[in-house]
Amino acid sequence: MQPIPRRRLVKILGYIAAWVVMSLAIAVTLFVSSERTVDIASHRATVSPDFSGRVVVHTGPVLPDVRLPSGSRLGVDVVLGKTDATSLDELMTRYAAIASQPEGQIAAVRRAIGSMAVAALVQGAGLGALPLVAWAAVGKQRRREIYRRLRGRDGFVAAGVVVVLAAAILVPIDWAKPDAPAERWQSLRSFVGPDVELPAEVRGVEVMSDATTEESHRLIESVVSGYKQGLEFYSRAAETATMLGLRLPEQDEKVTLLVSDRHDNIGMDKVARAIADKVGATTVFDAGDDTSTGSRWEAFSLDSVSAAFHDFEGRWAVAGNHDNGSFVRSRMESLGWTYFDDEVIDGPDGSRMLGVDDPRSSGLGNWKDEKGLSFAEVGDRLSDAACTADKAGDRPNVILVHDAAMAKGALERGCVDLVIGGHIHVQSGPTAITGANGKIGYTYTVGTTGGAAYAIAVGGKLRRPASIALITYKSGRPVGIQSILLQTNGQWEVAAWVPLTY
Repeated sequence: MQPIPRRRLVKILGYIAAWVVMSLAIAVTLFVSSERTVDIASHRATVSPDFSGRVVVHTGPVLPDVRLPSGSRLGVDVVLGKTDATSLDELMTRYAAIASQPEGQIAAVRRAIGSMAVAALVQGAGLGALPLVAWAAVGKQRRREIYRRLRGRDGFVAAGVVVVLAAAILVPIDWAKPDAPAERWQSLRSFVGPDVELPAEVRGVEVMSDATTEESHRLIESVVSGYKQGLEFYSRAAETATMLGLRLPEQDEKVTLLVSDRHDNIGMDKVARAIADKVGATTVFDAGDDTSTGSRWEAFSLDSVSAAFHDFEGRWAVAGNHDNGSFVRSRMESLGWTYFDDEVIDGPDGSRMLGVDDPRSSGLGNWKDEKGLSFAEVGDRLSDAACTADKAGDRPNVILVHDAAMAKGALERGCVDLVIGGHIHVQSGPTAITGANGKIGYTYTVGTTGGAAYAIAVGGKLRRPASIALITYKSGRPVGIQSILLQTNGQWEVAAWVPLTY
């Protein structure tokens, strides 16, 4: 193979360098002028990147804007838009809860910024190549002719036109835009006054102070109080969870975490993760009702539970009856959760699983495509699928549903090892059931992980005891369950590990 001549190599490298420089310059310009609309803090929000090194949140006409350091040269401008909150107090409660557990919202913003960066780089690479392609297409001889023509007055005029057009495109001027008022930022400490105790985590926050926000102190104090209460309660619970006397898996066993009925209580996510880390769990089941209504404003709850277990080997979920519509499932699937489409799939530790979303919501897989099926009819279809798979030698070890009653038929026919669910907000089981074929299976219901009363759990404290369970696997089969309860006063109750024998 002949080596590339030095002069030609320098020319090629020059083209590459020019392409890289132009591409990066265009990409940066496109990046800082781009924006995305995402669901943040129960709002439809617009996110725009910049290089200010700060995160600035524009909250609207009622509350003052806030900003804080981003921790890097990159900054973010967030404009909060429409929300489904029905009252100001409800909105303040949401703000306090989200602020105390912000990991999911941070991840959502990072995804948006990352997608804008990738899009800008791709567009920049394409646009940066256009001048070089045009340069090569014109050819050396034609370039010389053009150069000779441009040396005179016509060339001077053409160059001036090009400069003016470039300036008009790259530096647009809005002559009608009035001068913006000077911004007055002050620390959150000086805004709320010395009587309000601030957690260390928010001491770098600044607040926009102007005539429209002087009456917002009470609202800000409410948010800070709720933030502090939620942060302290759930942080303490996560810390004490690491000291619980939980049964640790043996060398040939693995453990899967089970949560259900979170109902927007993102505070419990760090607590559940702490329990999972304590026993070395790297897989998780979510039995549904992560939201209260299935609305877009509740995306913060889905983002939070996904961020809490983002690095797990396996995450399986079903939609609950309160996860109305298709939004919850589509959002969770986009964040890496595995849902079910009416057939047996791989589960933890080489096990086999079957599941179905609650028919009282929608967007629920193939069975739901058949309109008008009742809860009992979907349960019959589920049981038939389990027994068909069992007869074919592909026995489901676990059926994951929102309401364990849906898979009662599969247990009565002896076609499954374990049925797990939630829904009733009270822990029940494990209970052994001998099927018609003589095989033993178990049913188990975990309580509400969000500590929900009815469908409401978001807030600074638990409304009722919060429930989490650990399922032990051995050789691909569930062999034990341990139930864990966090009381509203922060005290833990750990039940004995219950073996599952077949």
